[in-house]
Amino acid sequence: MIALFRLVALFFLIVLVTTGGLVMSLFLAFSKDRVYYIAKAFAPVAKLFGLRVYKHVSYKAYDVPQAVYIANHQNNYDLFTFSHVVPHSTVTVGKSTLKWIPFFGWLYWATGNFLIHRNDRNKAIATIAQIVEKMRDTGLSIWMFPEGTRSRGRGFLPFKRGAFHAAIQAGVPIVPIVCSSTHGQVKLNRRDNGAVKVEVLDPIYTKGLTEADIPELVSQCETLMQQKQQELDEQLAILDR
Repeated sequence: MIALFRLVALFFLIVLVTTGGLVMSLFLAFSKDRVYYIAKAFAPVAKLFGLRVYKHVSYKAYDVPQAVYIANHQNNYDLFTFSHVVPHSTVTVGKSTLKWIPFFGWLYWATGNFLIHRNDRNKAIATIAQIVEKMRDTGLSIWMFPEGTRSRGRGFLPFKRGAFHAAIQAGVPIVPIVCSSTHGQVKLNRRDNGAVKVEVLDPIYTKGLTEADIPELVSQCETLMQQKQQELDEQLAILDR
């Protein structure tokens, strides 16, 4: 019964947020905060699924005016956990097929997010170049999931390099964002599905780096984010005792 209530409530919330978001996008077509406002609308939905989200943002991350944010991608609940820490003046980069998803896809496109052809390397490279140019022209930051797809309990998947190319070409820091493990955490018929921790880490500066430095940079971020997730999971395990 709880599961049915949650699914019905989620459907109406998505319709409501999509409608409101599309109207907002018409009036704020030139705003750099459209994604930020939508994230604020989605963040409370975590409570609908019985999740308590605790966030922590490095004070150093607040001093970064523009960045490439990278986050681990686990499942559909990322929408309701990471939305608690989406910064101002930020858009996301997602696969081009997202635009065909009813409601969410329309909202994703209307709020100015970038769509990338993930399976076409030449188109993907061209899109990254366009994104970098847009970043330079507008001061926008971008948010990417470097794994490219949801891990669904498989641990961290190998990082793709688009986010790192973008950061070096734009000359902006990379800011890793990590969410604790959520695979299998939500049971729709369970009222309380526990706590989730989301942490925004210190910036990793790319000034002076070149394309040749990308493999080491990717490895550094993978290791850092995996260690941080393990740390967050251990903290939550202590809370549950």
